[in-house]
Amino acid sequence: MSSVLPIRERAGRVTPRRPLPDALTPAPLSPPQRRTVHMIASLLLDYPDAAWFDRVPVVRAHTVGLPAAVEEPLLRFLESAVQAGEAQVQREYVTTFDLKRKCSLYLSYYATGDTRRRGTALVTFREAYRAAGWEFDAAELPDYLPAVLEFSARSASPVADAVLAAHREGVEVLRAALESMDSRWADVVRAVTLSLPKVDQAMRERVLSLVNEGPPAETVGLSLPMPAFRTREPR
Repeated sequence: MSSVLPIRERAGRVTPRRPLPDALTPAPLSPPQRRTVHMIASLLLDYPDAAWFDRVPVVRAHTVGLPAAVEEPLLRFLESAVQAGEAQVQREYVTTFDLKRKCSLYLSYYATGDTRRRGTALVTFREAYRAAGWEFDAAELPDYLPAVLEFSARSASPVADAVLAAHREGVEVLRAALESMDSRWADVVRAVTLSLPKVDQAMRERVLSLVNEGPPAETVGLSLPMPAFRTREPR
């Protein structure tokens, strides 16, 4: 005689598809405000060392005058980080961004995964900086989200807009992952998302696929999302 075991007694072989968070309506930001949001997010998504905490009062002051939809999550994050303290926030940062694939701060990872195309993607990022007249000179890889946001804030270049637009799926996957974990950094990425154009349904489907399946593991048929850029003289 066959029987169907109760779900709680069965070994799980399938998991439900994770839903996406609601699409956000962009906040009404002026170009200078948008650059401010990107610079704040660049600082807050970096590793929270002692200098990071020393900057908190200055960062908090620069949230004044931003639309409430952006200001509130940034202030909420800052308050929670200060209350938690340096050691706790550092532990959470490592656990979140260094140990979870879907919380990577390296944008090309969402498009290429750990494939051979990753190297090509990183070269394209460097070409993007040069096309705007900048040179990437840091210990991190050039697709590091805080670096890209700083590039957007400081250059005010359409090239930076193109880079963020090309990797919008990655930003949305990061937001979805952080929100599903109830991570404090979800508020920072939410502020970034509110500074970008609203995603359409086709992009939401691509994001949903990445959320549930992860970055690509094979290079066959893989195309990079960014256009080629022409190099200008660096500043």
